This record gives sequence, structure tokens and C-alpha cells, in this order.
Amino acid sequence: MVPSNGCRLAKKRASSTNGPRAGWMQQLTAVQQQPRLRCCVSAGVSATAWAAMDPVSAPCPSASVHAGQPDLADDDPPPNNCFAFTPTQLHTLVTLRSLAALDAFGGLPGLAAGLRTDVLAGLNADESVQLGTLTFDEAVAAGREGRDPSIDNTEPRSVLVWTGSSRFADRRRIFGTNQLPRRHHKSFLKLLWVAFNDKLLILLTITASISVAIGIYRSLSSQFGTSSIEWVDGCTVIVAIIVIILASAFNDWQQNHRFEKLNERNNQRKVTVVRSAKPQRIWAHHLLVGDILHIEAGDVLAVDGVLVQAAGLHVDESSISGESAPVRKTTPADHNASHAGLADPFILSGAIVTCGVGRYLVTSVGAASSHGRTLMSLREDVEETPLQAKLGRLGKQLIGFGAVVGSFFFVILFIRYLVNLKRTAADSPAKKAEAFFQIVTISITLVIIAVPEGLALNVTVALAFAAKRMLKDNNLVRLIRSCEIMGNVTSVCSDKTGTLTQNKMKVVVGRIGADSSFDDLEAGTGDGRSRRAHTSARLAAALSEEVKDLVKDSMALNSTAFESDDPAAAASGYLGSSTETALLVFCRDRLGMGPLREERANSPIVAMLPFESSRKWMAVLVRLPEEGRYRLLVKGAAEVVFEFCAYAVCDVTDELAAERLSEDDRTGFRLTIQSYAERTLRPVAIAYCDFDASEVFESDDDDPADVNLEWLASGLFLIGVFGIRDPLRDNVEDSVRKCQAAGVFVRMVTGDNFLTATAVAAQSGIYTPGGVAMDGPTFRRLSPSQLDAVIPRLQVLARSSPEDKLLLVSHLRAMNEIVAVTGDGTNDALALKAADVGLAMGMQGTEVAKEAASIILLDDNFASIVKALSWGRTVNDSVKKFCQFQFTINISASILTVSVLVGLPIFTVVQLLWINLIMDIFASLGLATDLPSPECLHHRPEPRNAPIISITMWKMILGQSIYQLAVVFTVHFAGWDIFNPDSEFEIEKLQTLVFNIYVWMQFFNQHNCRRVDNKLDIWYKVLRNPWFISVQLITLVGQFVIIFKGGEAFDTVPLTGAQWGWSLLFGILTLPLGALLRQVPDRYVLELFRLFYGVFMAVVRLLRTVRACLSRSGRRRSKRHDGIEEGRPTANDDIEAAPTQAAGELSTGLGRSSVESQSQDESGKTGTSERVEDRVDLQALIDAARVGRVIGRDRLELHPETLKDDPILGRRSNVKLPPSQDPALQIIEMSESDEARGREQAAATSRSDVEQRGRRRW
Repeated sequence: MVPSNGCRLAKKRASSTNGPRAGWMQQLTAVQQQPRLRCCVSAGVSATAWAAMDPVSAPCPSASVHAGQPDLADDDPPPNNCFAFTPTQLHTLVTLRSLAALDAFGGLPGLAAGLRTDVLAGLNADESVQLGTLTFDEAVAAGREGRDPSIDNTEPRSVLVWTGSSRFADRRRIFGTNQLPRRHHKSFLKLLWVAFNDKLLILLTITASISVAIGIYRSLSSQFGTSSIEWVDGCTVIVAIIVIILASAFNDWQQNHRFEKLNERNNQRKVTVVRSAKPQRIWAHHLLVGDILHIEAGDVLAVDGVLVQAAGLHVDESSISGESAPVRKTTPADHNASHAGLADPFILSGAIVTCGVGRYLVTSVGAASSHGRTLMSLREDVEETPLQAKLGRLGKQLIGFGAVVGSFFFVILFIRYLVNLKRTAADSPAKKAEAFFQIVTISITLVIIAVPEGLALNVTVALAFAAKRMLKDNNLVRLIRSCEIMGNVTSVCSDKTGTLTQNKMKVVVGRIGADSSFDDLEAGTGDGRSRRAHTSARLAAALSEEVKDLVKDSMALNSTAFESDDPAAAASGYLGSSTETALLVFCRDRLGMGPLREERANSPIVAMLPFESSRKWMAVLVRLPEEGRYRLLVKGAAEVVFEFCAYAVCDVTDELAAERLSEDDRTGFRLTIQSYAERTLRPVAIAYCDFDASEVFESDDDDPADVNLEWLASGLFLIGVFGIRDPLRDNVEDSVRKCQAAGVFVRMVTGDNFLTATAVAAQSGIYTPGGVAMDGPTFRRLSPSQLDAVIPRLQVLARSSPEDKLLLVSHLRAMNEIVAVTGDGTNDALALKAADVGLAMGMQGTEVAKEAASIILLDDNFASIVKALSWGRTVNDSVKKFCQFQFTINISASILTVSVLVGLPIFTVVQLLWINLIMDIFASLGLATDLPSPECLHHRPEPRNAPIISITMWKMILGQSIYQLAVVFTVHFAGWDIFNPDSEFEIEKLQTLVFNIYVWMQFFNQHNCRRVDNKLDIWYKVLRNPWFISVQLITLVGQFVIIFKGGEAFDTVPLTGAQWGWSLLFGILTLPLGALLRQVPDRYVLELFRLFYGVFMAVVRLLRTVRACLSRSGRRRSKRHDGIEEGRPTANDDIEAAPTQAAGELSTGLGRSSVESQSQDESGKTGTSERVEDRVDLQALIDAARVGRVIGRDRLELHPETLKDDPILGRRSNVKLPPSQDPALQIIEMSESDEARGREQAAATSRSDVEQRGRRRW
């Protein structure tokens, strides 16, 4: 064996902050003095040596049973309980969280016996019903005595019928399932009341009801030969109100149902349990009491339980206890005899695993768990989105405007009504009252027409429809507001592994020892050395047994992956991170590794340090067969682990031996790591070191749970370096190109090797000429001003930590960028929360990352981000389509309604309500359900403060409104001369014609509004939108029925074929008019608006000047009248001096803030002498990168084809504009000749640059 490192420092203790909570000691003061009882975990606990553990043989402290014994009585036990414990008793155990309470259950063996499960094998996968009964005392006794419990089969037990699945029937009946009761939504009747609870509708209903009453009275008292259906108008208004209320309530009910389905899908996640001694993946809502649940870093604990096995397990319980520091979770067997009372094995649902791995016995699920009880009392409503809030404010403003206009309209009509009272003196009081209520009704109708009630409905429908369709595109929307925000994203920070690549990793090259290597890639893919290397099979056959065992142990023991029959592990047979499964497959296929359970059972593991993205490596401490000897196995990023190594295994074909690494050896290994990275491979290194017990433990009484493996990782022995290939996804390059065409800046932020990251980014199209690539250590040392300068060109950030990602996201948002960021680790949660849209990985992401994200990528594919982007823009476009359509009707219908002041009303109240129904309900459904247009990704994102109505939309709104008003007024007023109606029937036919023409213009204008840009393709994907087609059919059929059968209800009469032809002609003409308006350049319309605005502001300034002059002259006359002295300062002088004084103060303040900012920046750059040494000279790095040099430890690289005159560090032209949208910061495009010449120069110098970079110190 290789001797241990004699220069090693003594073992350091773990930080005291990792210990148990202070309050825990008070509970255990008496416990530590009591005799020990049997527990479930043996010494040498590890998350990987599951099969080697005997959970029945390890002792743990006990609490004496005296007056302080926990009260575990249950006054209301469930009937026919075949288990020893009740849900109330188990909840009491987790609530108390004391070892004394656990001892009252007989320790963990007694708890498992009472729940009729096994701490190693878990539940029986074939369990259905439980035979016999088990008492509390028998379970406790069996646990303390270490025997199987005695089941009483003599006592008769009436079996209650379980209506669900027969599997685990009794367990489900007694303890329930891990699902909360379905949320109570408003009933349809309640939704009807909410829809009706509108002041305008209530007022209109009251008016219509009075009108009906008066009409019925007049019909009953009418004379023979007169009309007896005066009540029809009022009834029709009431029916129209009922239809509107029913439609609104139905839409609300449908959206509630959709959101509930989305929330249920959002809460679905898979967990790993052990059943019948086999790990398997199940849905979290299928968890049962008695399951053995596997947890690891990043998991959000789904249920309560008691810990069975753990390795470096720390849990964040801040949401439960309020303590910010993570709590270390251990079992009593993790400690020696004198420290066993320090164990904290209690797991609470809702907590987060910050690091480590473990397994625990489930004791409470669903509403019985601690987190479930909290959720039942804190159920929240769906949060309002920013677009909904903006449209809500707009709606309130329009309601106020409509109310003012309606009131003014009512006053004018009421005055005319009073003036005409003399001429109607002969009319009956009922007829006068009916005329008055007709005025009230039409005034209210005007307000209804002017107020766009369908705005909120349109947004809701669009968001729900988009969220549902996004789920089909593998985007699970957790926060509905992220749908619309995604459409305006300007910057995407993407991870590499699994997002840009396929996450199908395989070991293809490697170097074991100093001189042996293999390369399984195809001939010619390497740099020449690959053709001289052995294949992996040939090299594995030549390895000595001792070296082969060392490699197998380094990959099998130092791993958190495990075997599984789950379909998710079908490709490899292992569940875990993709890097670990690739290494395990290599060991199994090339080194003859047996089942993981057997490999891990033969090696007792003392301590384990799980992998963390900030550390980039993991380790495990194993007890060797020799007495008092231990071995540390380390695995991680090659460039990090290699720097810990002082020796390397030399001859791998003979017995295990090592030699010290010379400088030439170090250069050779660095070149190997670099060559792997440049071939887009992930370099992973494994190393080891042997220790005596005295080097690990300072005394025999040391607690094994406190071994700090980070202090032991120095002076290691390098075993080998492996290159893992993860090929790019097929559609990544096209997806990145689509994002860039849409004005979205794509960055890669990864923890991988610098050369690997740049190579993959270049292949995927992210790293382009003019782009900058940096590493995390250099990036985090930049000052704020340097970040402002380099971030607009930063395309690759390699070897980054989660803190670097958070810094990048926060700075991008401070520069007014709308940022979407992907993340999969626990530490990525802060960046996901800080971003405008957080995108978590659904397959490789931790539960913490998913909880922090607003959208979950179910397939971890970058193409799904592009789909989410297109759907986000579709949501925004849907709202704009509706606004364009509705504002056209608002303008035209309001003017037509007000025209009653100069003559007879053009439309009746019922006709206006039908138009309002088309405008609000039908248009919301039809225009909010369109699919993404082909051009939605061909324009840049809109700024945060961009108005909803664009110039293009105003052009269409005003043009269509003018056309509709011109047609309606012409037909209505000139129709008397054209058609010459000479009877009441002819007059009604003329009015019906006007109504029909107006409706058909809206019908075809709805087609016109399917686009809000200047494109002519208004029928894109129209056949794939059944909602739009259905709305058109309903409108068409409804209009035909109203014209032919409306009669008295709608004041219509049947039209002739010629009149139908004219109606359809005027309606169809809106389409060519729309095409013509789209040809008018927007800049002309904008100039016209500016002209009108200039004239308006000139008039306003003139009026202000006149008002100021009049006010000044009035004050002078007042002063002369009051005899005020001329030398005394006046209030007017103060007012006039105020702007000058304020301007001076503002200038001084700006100058002071500028000086302070400059001094802060200089102090940030200089500060103490340590900060001076840490300062980064960004311009020097840029200049060095232009010639392919590296300055010290700082890594910054320019794309090889970057133009020599490209300044890289530009200056923003507008601080309000995001850098990605600033024309002054755009990358200078290369011409074809320059591009060809650049490729030739890059090819000529690439080989020499690689050699130079590899020989420098990393």
C-alpha cells in the first residue's frame, strides 16, 4: 500500500454552526443519563452503503418513563385500526421532536414495527390489507427487545370497504394519502352573483324591470287594435343581461377549472422510495405512512418522518422554526456513545435539504403532516398579473370616462324630455314614464358600450389558454404572470448540461495513472494522440486487480446514485446525476463492477461529503480492512481535484504504487485536461489518500459525525482523469438563432471547464464574433463600472458559482434588462427568484430550484425556452388584438349612440347590447385563443413601459372607425333620399339595414384584428383555432336569427336579398381597407400625431400664459389696493425664484451625487491594499485576449473571429434602454471577405495558441 501523507495536518473539526440547535440540549439533559435503547442505524452511516447497514443492531439513548413522559393518548382513534399507532399519536411524535418521545414508541425499531414496515426493505409492494391487529405496547416491546412483533389474529375485526385501489387499502384508510383535500371553489351560482354584482348591470336591470312593468301595464290597459307587446323591449334587455351574466360566469368557472388543473400538475413531482428492498420512483402524492423515502440536496421534504440513515445531511427549517442556520440531521448511531444524545432525527415536511443525503421513515402525510396543516390554513388565490393590473387601471379610467359621458348624455336628453313635455301632455302617465326610463336605459347602455368589460376576461382567457398549450410544449407554468413576462424577455442566461446538450453522458476518453490512456472516439476526431491510445476495453483488461478495485471504489462508493428498475433509469440502470451514472456504467461495462448494493456492502463508510456546485468535488472516507487504517476517495472537476494532488499512480498494470508529480508531469496532465475540454468533453478526476486513525481522529472519543473531509483533501494521489461526452441537442443551434432573431441576447452560464464551455457555446451559436467569455473567479472580482462595460458583450460565463449567476442576473436587471435564467441546483434558487422569469429543469433540477422558478422545463430543452418565448408574445398580442377590435367599436358605437341628440336613435338598446356581447364575450374568446404567428419571433421585445396601443394599432383603430361612421351615417341619414321610405315598415327596414351593416363590419373587422402589425396574412393558422371559428359561427347564426326572427324584441324586420348583399359588401370592404391601412408607413402617422400634439400643447401653453398674465395683473391690482410697499418681497417673487433655487439645488445635488459615486467607485477599485491586489485591469485583459494571451489567473477570451477594430467595451447611448436593445452596443457584423480571412488566421494560429495556453499555470 502507498503510505499516507506524512506532512498532513491534524484533522480539523467541523464548524460549530453545523451542530444541533441550542434548545435541543435542554430536552436532552435528562436523556443522556438514561440507559441506551435499540435504534435502527449501525455505525458507519452513509447514503451509499445502504445494504451494509443493520438498522436493528445500533443503540440510541433512552428517556426514562416517569412523570415527564409524553402524553400519547388518542381520545378518538380510527375504527378498526390494524396498526399500533394512530395519526394523532404520530403527529405528536413529530411535534415534540424529542428522543424521549421516540423512546416512548420503542425507538425507531418500535416505530417501524408498529407501522408494519421494514427500515431496510420499506413497504411490501404487494401489500393490500393487513391481517390481525397490533397493540401499542406490543410494538414498543418488540422494538426494545429487537424482535418481530406478535400479531393478534384472534380478535375479530370488521373490515371497512375502501373505495379506492386495493393496494395498501388499510394503510390509506387509517393514515390517508399525501394529497390535500380539493380546494373549495365558488359555485356556479356564486359566480353568477359575482358577474351580476356590477353597478351598471344592476342599474340597467332595475331600469329594464321598471320598463317591463310599465309595458305590461300598458299592454293590459291598451285598447283594441293597438299594440299589446310594449313589454318586449324591457324583457329583451333583461334576457340580454342574463346572457351576458351566464357567459361571464361560465368563463370564470372554466378558468378556475383550468387553473386548478394547472396547479395540480404543478404540485406533481416524483420522489424515490424503497419498496420490497428496491428503490423506485413514484409520484409524491402516492407516498404512504411507512414508506422509506430517499432524500438528497435540493429536495423539498414532502412528508414528516424519522431519519433512518444520513450522510452530511443538513436541512433548512427556517420556514418552520424561523432559524436561518441549517440544522444538521443525524441518527444516534452516527455518533459514538458519549455523543449519541446530540442526534436530531426528526424530519418536518416543508423543510429543504441544503446538502447531504439520507433516508427516513414516513410518519405523517397529506393534511396530517405539519406542512399540510399549514397549507390548509394558508390557501392563496391566483396572483394578479402585471398585464391584468395595467388593464384593470385602464378599465377603471374608462369607467370614469364613460360615467362622465353617460351622465352628460343623460342630462341633455333629460332637458330635451322636459322641454317636450308640453307637446306630450296628451300622453298617458305610463307612456311618459316609459319615455323617461328609455332615456335612462340608453344612457346606461352608452356607459356599457364605452366600458371594455372584456379586457380582464381577455387576459384571463389568453393566460389560461397559453399555460395549457405551454404544458403540451413541456413548459409547466407555476406562476401565471410569467406567461406574459416571458414575451418581453431581452436576455436569457442558459445552463449547458441538459439544456443545450442531451444529458446523455458517456465516458469516451481517459488517462489512468501517469502513462496509460484510452480513447473510444472514432478515428480522426482527436488531435492525433487518440489514434495511439488503447480502447477502454483493452486498457481495462491490462489493469492490475488492485488498481481496478481502486477505480471501482472511487466511482461506486463515492457516489449518491443507486440502482433502480424505474423507467427513468432504463438507459443506464442507475438513478442519480448524469455524471455519476456515466462513471458507474463505465465501471460496470469495463471494470466488471457488480451490483452497487454488493460493492457498497463490503466497504464500511465512515463519513461522506456530498457534491456541491460551489466546491466542484465530493469525497467519502472508508474504513480499510487493516486495523486503524482509512482511505479518502475524492472525485470532481479535473482542474480542481488535480490541484489537490501531489502524487500520481505510476504503473497501473502492476501492484498499486505512486510517485511524486514533477513539473513536467503536471504540464502533461494539464494538457490532457485541456485537450478534453477543447473537444467539448467534461473532464473528471479521481484521487485517493490513505490515513492512520491518529490522522483522522485526535482521540478515541472523537465523534465520527464531526469528521471534516475538506481538511483532509490535500496531498492526494491522482488515480486518473476521464473525459465524458455530452452531445449537443439536435435543434439547439436553430433555437439559439431564433432567440437572437427575436432580439433576445443568449448567454451560457455554466460551472463547466472554461474551454469546454467556450467550445460548446461556439457549436451552439451562442459564442459569436465580438463576444466575450470569462470565468467566474474573474467575473466576481470586477467593479460595478467594469460589469457595466463588459456585460453587454458577455456571452459565456464558465466555472461560475451560483453567486456569480445571481450577480449577473441582478446586474442585468439593474441595466433594465428583462431576464430569464435557467437553473437546476439548490443554490440556483436565489438567481431564479431574482430573475424576471426563472426556468427550472424538470428532469435534473432539484425541488428547491423548482419551487423558486416560475416555469419548469419538463424536458430540460433549450427549444422549450423558445416556445415559451413565442407563447409569451402571443399572450401580449392577444390583448392587443382585443384592444384594437374593442376600441374600434368603442369609438364608433359611442359616437353613433350620442348621435341620438341630433335625431332619432340609430340603434335600440337591445341592438346595442347584442353588439356589446359580440364585442366583449365573443371577441375575448376568439382573439385570445390564437396560436403563435410565424412572425412573432421576428421583432424585438417591447420595453417595460411600452404602451399597450401602438402607432400601428391606432392607425387601424382610427381608420376603421372613420370608415364605419361614414358608412353608417351615410346609409342612415342619406337613406331617406336614396331608399325613400314611405311607410313605418320601410323605415324599420332602413334601420334594420343600418344595424345589419354595422354588425357585419364588426364581423369582418374581427378577422382584420387577428394581426396587430403591418403584415397582410390575417388568416394564419385560423383553421387550427376552433374557438375563433365557433365564435364566428355563433355571430353569423345569431345575426341571421335576429334579422329574420327578431321582430319586436330587436326592432328588426326581414331584409331583401339586395339589402343583404349591400350589408355583406360594406362588411367585406373592411378587409381591403385594413390591407390599405397597413401599407401606410407608421412614421407618417407618428408625425401626424406629433403635429396634433404640438398644436394641442401650443394651445395649452397659450392658455397658461393668458391665465398667468391675468393672475399677475389681478395680484398687482390687489397689492395697489391694499397699499403694499414696493420694496417688500411678494409671494409671486418667491414663486418665481423657486424654480431657480430648485434648479441650483438639483444641480448641486447631481454634482454631489456624481462626486460621491465617483469616490465610491474609486474606493471600490482601491480600498485597502488587499483590494488593490485583487483589482482586475479589464482593458488589459481585453488587449491581451486580442492576441491570445492570458494575464495571471484571470481568464477572459474574445471570439477568434472578432474584428480587430471592435471596441468591445462600448458606452450606452440611453441608460433607459437595455444594453441588448441599444444600437450603440450591437456587435459589429463581419463581411464575408473579413469572415473568410478571419477563419484562415484562426486556423493558422489555433494550434500554437493551444500549446501556449496549456503550458501556463492554471
